[in-house]
Amino acid sequence: MSNEDIKDLVQIFIESNVAEMEVKRGENSIRLRRSFGQAPTAEFVLPQMMPQQAPAVISSAPAPPAAIPIPSAAPDLLVKSPIVGTYYDSPKPGDAPFVKVGDPVEPGHVLCIIESMKLMNEIECEVAGTVAGKLMENGRPVEYGEALFAIRPR
Repeated sequence: MSNEDIKDLVQIFIESNVAEMEVKRGENSIRLRRSFGQAPTAEFVLPQMMPQQAPAVISSAPAPPAAIPIPSAAPDLLVKSPIVGTYYDSPKPGDAPFVKVGDPVEPGHVLCIIESMKLMNEIECEVAGTVAGKLMENGRPVEYGEALFAIRPR
């Protein structure tokens, strides 16, 4: 991943207002995470150079507050996992996902499924709005309280 690629990803992250973004290309990966009220941070994982060495992890210092654009609209609301389990974005493999970024949602609209102890738990939206960000990868384990979606309220 080149420096230009990283700059482009950081710019996309800042403009998107999502809480977290992770991109993997080959052995390289970059994870960008934002805590509301704080500046975004970045973590770069570089590939191993020698078998005895662990990958180098470089964390950036938070950007100065002036570098973060302040949205004029209401901030996005995060839909968090109410349970520990496995995240699925569609009812079954091969089906279309419940929602995509940009889709309008209403209270009660199913956003995803979290499988926990062989039970499929539908996670529903609690507000009317638009899906601003999908923060989870299909089939990935999730923890209690982990952000799944960013919803821009109407």
